[in-house]
This record gives sequence, structure tokens and C-alpha cells, in this order.
Amino acid sequence: MVNTTIVENDIIFTPKSIVSLIVEMLEPFKGRVYDPAMGSGGFFVQSEKFISEHGGKIGDVSIYGQEYNHTTWQLAAMNMVIRGIDFDFGKEPASTYTHNQHPDLRADYIMANPPFNMKEWDAGVSDNDPRWQYGTPPSGNANFAWLQHMLYHLAPNGSLGLLLANGSMSSNTNNEGAIRKALIENDLVECMVALPGQLFTNTQIPACIWFLTKNKGERTTDYGRKLRNRKGEVLFIDARNLGYMKDRVLRDFKPEDIKQVTDAFHNWQTGENFEDEAGYCKSVELAEIEKHDFVLTPGRYVGAAEQEDDGEPFADKMARLTSQLKTQFEQSDKLEQQIKENLKGLGYES
Repeated sequence: MVNTTIVENDIIFTPKSIVSLIVEMLEPFKGRVYDPAMGSGGFFVQSEKFISEHGGKIGDVSIYGQEYNHTTWQLAAMNMVIRGIDFDFGKEPASTYTHNQHPDLRADYIMANPPFNMKEWDAGVSDNDPRWQYGTPPSGNANFAWLQHMLYHLAPNGSLGLLLANGSMSSNTNNEGAIRKALIENDLVECMVALPGQLFTNTQIPACIWFLTKNKGERTTDYGRKLRNRKGEVLFIDARNLGYMKDRVLRDFKPEDIKQVTDAFHNWQTGENFEDEAGYCKSVELAEIEKHDFVLTPGRYVGAAEQEDDGEPFADKMARLTSQLKTQFEQSDKLEQQIKENLKGLGYES
């Protein structure tokens, strides 16, 4: 199942592996599950699969969604009916911003892949909307509107996963930097995952996943995972080197790639078997993020991967490489002279 998000004719197809990654990291085992840009309902279908594979009951979750496009709204409903999943997609297809179908919902798990860098999203939306608790999002980009809408609908112990364009991690344009700073200072950001390029069929915009929660304190999740106190910490995962090229233009994740990212996240949450890994993941305190001007790009924090020591002493390696370079220069000079002689024989003087 490929999740399709359609809002005002902007379409983003979410690879099944990325849907699976978000679901596996959040583990929506019980409670209220919400997608405010649900498309055809891919996150709900994958949540059902997760629950079934882990011995849960699909009746232990309540499904809530919203979609602007009428045809896609109907397709999502059909997906739920076919699978016997109870759902509430609101009274009608509608814009999440101007006609919120679930104004009183406080969900335990929120997952979404809205259109990247959506423009002109705020027609008819008040600057004083209660959802903008951390700052008014700019008219030219809905990234931080999606983030704050989801936070507004998140339960006190809830968690969310949101696909956004990479610019959301560093942009300071039109209040975006101030909103990101407020989210960090309020300790809402739990994990940032940088994704490889070429994941999406219809956009080359590089993407990341934001994982936010309202409670980083010690508790036990609906799935039974015992979380440690993570207050004041953020996990950064740089997954840009993971995956494989499934054809000449598209990259995808293998199950082992999903497991690698998921294990790092869960081990960090529980404090079991987690270690920072240069070039891949690092647990960072908020004070360090402040030193980086509240930029959330994982590459800034995880550093470079350690190079494997080949056992050759540095001095010996430099001598060998210098000799090798000298030989290559000599071969290049001979080749250049031979080409000149050949051109001369053809009547061309260099």
C-alpha cells in the first residue's frame, strides 16, 4: 500500500517503507490514531498490520483522519471498510486548516506526510488561531503549520511522526526559525531522522522525519516498552546512506534498514544497548542545539563516520602515495608527448 496524500491537487506518494518506518518507531498499539493529511489511508493500513503482527487487537485503536480531495477521501474510507476497521474521517472532505473535522480530538499517535512547502494554505485562517501556540506560520510555507496543528491535537502522553522537507530543520525565513526554537526550548522534539534522496516518485525535494512528544518522562508505552527519562535530550539519526537503488531513479529501504533506524530510536528511548555512532546517530542535549542556533540537521551533530584503520603507518602511507603520484605524473607526461607526436603525424601541430 502506497500512502497518497492529496491536498488542493498537490500529491505526494509516500513509499511503503517510509510509512512502515514511522509506524514501527511510534508503535501505535492502542489508543487514538490520527492523520490530518491522510490521502488513501496508508498509515492506518500499516498500523493495522503492526497491531496484527504483534498480537494486538485492531479494536483497541480508534482511527481519525482528514482529507481535502473528495475522491481520495472516498478511497480511504473504502480501504478501511475492506479491512473491517472502524474510522471517523469527519462529515466531509475538507481543508484541515479552515474546516477542522476533529476540533476536540487529542490523539495518542499522529502520523502524516503532507505536501512539502505548501503555499497559500492559510486563506481564511486567523493569525490568532489557538493552534499557533509557538508562533504564527508564514503564508508561503505550511511546514510549521502542520507541526503545530498536530501538536495541538496530541494527547499529553502522545507522540507524532511527520515527514517534512529538509528546509524545515534549518530555515529562519518568516518566523520559521523562531517557531523551531520554541519547539526545542519547550522540549517537544524527540528525534530527527535525515532521509536519503530519491525516495519519492514525484519530487526531488530531500526530506526528513520529525518525531515529537509531549512527555519525555519515564513511563510505559501502550506497547509495553519502558521508557527512561529523556528530558532535555534529542536523538539525531543520519540515515542518508541507508537504502538501495531499486531502479535507476528511485531509492528505497530494505527491512534491515528500517530495523536499524528503529532499533537506534527504541534503544535510546529505553537506555538499553544504545551508544552514539559517529556518522550515524547521537544523543544531544538542548544546550548543544542552542549553540548551533537551534538547527536540527542531523549531519551537524553525528559527525563523520570513523575510517577503519588499515594498519599502515602514516609515514609509510605518505611515502607510498607520493611515489605512486610521481609515477602517474610521469606516465601522464609520456602520454601527452605521444598524443602530440600522433597529431604531428596527421599534419596537426599542437
